[in-house]
Amino acid sequence: MSAFVVAYFPHLCLALGGLLVLCLSMVRSLPTGFYPATAGLFAALPGLWAVAGPQGGSPIACFYAGLLSVIALATIALLARYAERRGFAGDALYGLLLWSALGMLLLADADDWIMLAVGLELASLCLYALIAARLDDNLGTEAALKYFLPGAMALAVLLFGMALIYAASGSLEIAASLAAPGPLTAAGLALVLVGVGFKLSLAPVHLWTPDVYQGAPAPVAAFLSSGSKAAAAAALLHVCSEVSPEAKELLWPALAVGAGLTMAVGNLGAVAQGSVKRLLAYSSIAQMGYILMAAMAVNDGGGEAALFYLAAFALMDLAAFGAVGALSAEIGDRDDIAAYRGLGYVHPWRAGVLAIGLASLAGLPPTAGFVGKFLVFGAALTAGYVGLAAFGIITAVVGVFYALRLLAALYMRESLIAHPAVVGATGPAGTLALGVMAAGLVGLGLFPQTLLGAIAALFGGA
Repeated sequence: MSAFVVAYFPHLCLALGGLLVLCLSMVRSLPTGFYPATAGLFAALPGLWAVAGPQGGSPIACFYAGLLSVIALATIALLARYAERRGFAGDALYGLLLWSALGMLLLADADDWIMLAVGLELASLCLYALIAARLDDNLGTEAALKYFLPGAMALAVLLFGMALIYAASGSLEIAASLAAPGPLTAAGLALVLVGVGFKLSLAPVHLWTPDVYQGAPAPVAAFLSSGSKAAAAAALLHVCSEVSPEAKELLWPALAVGAGLTMAVGNLGAVAQGSVKRLLAYSSIAQMGYILMAAMAVNDGGGEAALFYLAAFALMDLAAFGAVGALSAEIGDRDDIAAYRGLGYVHPWRAGVLAIGLASLAGLPPTAGFVGKFLVFGAALTAGYVGLAAFGIITAVVGVFYALRLLAALYMRESLIAHPAVVGATGPAGTLALGVMAAGLVGLGLFPQTLLGAIAALFGGA
């Protein structure tokens, strides 16, 4: 097997898997569960490649391949019964999901600007269709448009920034181009950061996020929040690690303001929501503020903290959105906070997963979210961002309220009869995925060194 095939084995698996799933639609006699099973097989292969070791790829590439493999597998498991019960389970759903994961992996692995743009756009184009997968759902179609239109503008800003950097440096390699001094490089980098910031939902380019998350099917919202943001955060970390000192002097104060604003808008916005999916959307905005703070300190220990937090964040949102989908009826998702009253007693297992996801998003011990925030704040303090870290801690404390608000609703005894059990809402695969996410959040909170040791080894071998 050639070195190229070995190095790009995860990408080839996702590309061929998506193509195969789409081609299988020409066979009319396939059972309903064949598409998610086939997609799940190809989604698992990048994870197996990552466990086997670099094998021609960098250690960091193995980390992102493993993380995105887990995200894609969990999403497929959560979608299988959800989409079947709602009538939009087909080849396009799973084929586009695999191709979107391919775009995310290309974005996370990108060493040059062209590959970064191609990966970003491939992931986004597939996500637009996935959000509008339910053709009879006007809210989903509206959400796809609200994601597509500003996304096109963000892509234009990103490409213009790349063009400025190329004009200043004459190189398309990220590391080499950002090393070129001059105001043109700094201006181009500022535009690139705005474009990537849109995908990360960084304030003030975050306004699309609540509407899109509310309109998307719950498992698709989980995939959008965890996978897309993990890949965009990987690109952000790579770019920030290569920035020259003079560009940092110009841009890092603006990034600090953006990080603080994002943490404040996300946590305060979540407190004010009456919609569960909008609450989770604002919470994810806040989490990206913490990631941006870690990216600013990427060369001072922030890289390890950011990778741990990205893994924890993926589990948080997959658990939370997955539980929302599992607790919902076949017409629309259960979205009003008042509709969650007493569900902790009617559906203890699914409500328990949602509770663990919320506790981790709020940074409550003993969850992975608490450890992740501790590491991120520690990295910011080490890098000298004392004021920003202190402000982040204050916003994190404020953000605890939204978790407690929904947790209180889950375990109130009122209105129990109003929420009968939904039989077979998740299926065996979805139930397993929810269990793994909940166990992962608690396990990483109690034994974080398991993942931290692996991440430290990655940076030592990178």
